[in-house]
Amino acid sequence: MSAPVFFGRDVFSDQPVFPACFAQCMAQLGPFFPDQSDYPPVAMAVSGGGDSLCLAWLASFWRKNLLALVVDHGLRPESGQEAHQTVARLQNMGISARLLVLTDLKKGPAIAHRARNARYASLIAACQEHGCTDLLLGHQADDLAETVWMRQNAGSGPEGLAGMGWITVRPDIRLIRPLLGFSRQALRNTLREAHIEWVDDPSNQDQRAERVRLRYMLQKNDQRAHFWQLGMQLGQVRMQKEHERAAQLAQQVVMYPEGWANLGSELPEVDVLSALVRSIGGAEYPPAQSAVARLKKMSAEATLAGVRLLWHEQQWVLLREEAAMAPAVQAENGTVWDNRFVLRLPASVRKEELMVAGAGYGLERKIRNGLQARFCAVLPALWRKGKRVAVPHLNWVADDEPDLYAAAFIFRPAVSVTSSNVYGVVAQDS
Repeated sequence: MSAPVFFGRDVFSDQPVFPACFAQCMAQLGPFFPDQSDYPPVAMAVSGGGDSLCLAWLASFWRKNLLALVVDHGLRPESGQEAHQTVARLQNMGISARLLVLTDLKKGPAIAHRARNARYASLIAACQEHGCTDLLLGHQADDLAETVWMRQNAGSGPEGLAGMGWITVRPDIRLIRPLLGFSRQALRNTLREAHIEWVDDPSNQDQRAERVRLRYMLQKNDQRAHFWQLGMQLGQVRMQKEHERAAQLAQQVVMYPEGWANLGSELPEVDVLSALVRSIGGAEYPPAQSAVARLKKMSAEATLAGVRLLWHEQQWVLLREEAAMAPAVQAENGTVWDNRFVLRLPASVRKEELMVAGAGYGLERKIRNGLQARFCAVLPALWRKGKRVAVPHLNWVADDEPDLYAAAFIFRPAVSVTSSNVYGVVAQDS
């Protein structure tokens, strides 16, 4: 697929967006399921603000099989009324809409971060329930410009300055941002011409927030176009690096469903090694580039960011560091442990006091199938009343727990090695 850089608009513009232009953008961001009711819909996150509501309106001309997901975070007294109002507006556009209500959010420290995580978790869960593999988000050109400027002020390198991307691939879903070529004002002008009202969240005007302050400064200095173009250009460069990284991974690296990676007899390039450390460690962000560079230069066994680099049978291997693994959690179907493994557990399995934790040491040699103890120790296992009762990757189950032969762990790290960010990085919600 050709890189969707500058598609939609060749220059930063506040002119209204035509549905045909939006459809051209979407054509470059596929493939998508056929636009038929017997296929899963394409989902959209719609807050009711000008960006996401314009996304919904434009998408309604692109295809009919859509599902709008409206999240009521409950943090403002009027949020419930606004969410219902947004659902009604979507239905008037002929778009199926579902309201998702968050009930556990409490005001306090890091509320913006916690609300964003809860919103994404709710959206992705709804997508999984409806079989949606694509979720459209309303980030637009001003969001990209603001992100690039914020990262420049923070001293980010070229990859960081590429800002948010058109597509972010997560384990179960693609997050797609088709509006990055259109400004915030262009989207509102589009809604005005269509005689559609939207919700204005007062937090977007609160200059106590860094992003809001920078937004006003960018508008005052008229530098939106400069930082937007910078983000687009560097996004193209980063995409090329992603292709090169994927090629090196395919040629040199073997990923195992047990959660470790064979790197070959020579360590890969620093950016590839960094991506591998992030994935094997289940981290959302890569370790410091300087630390990875030192690791590569040393070419010696070491630990970094919760991962062990081992020299094993004339090959370099990345393995999870046992001390860094997550603590035990209750075992349920779909439980995610250590940010890397998803448990598949049939309903027939007795779940009382069943926990997920690392297998640890003490497995008999015949159970380990020839694997060294340090490899088996970091495998996910099932425990009951403090007793290890199953290690699915070894096909071992305690004699008194035969039902657990049906249990399985799927290696699904928080960020894929080939990059969760096909063209960039998520900055914040729209």
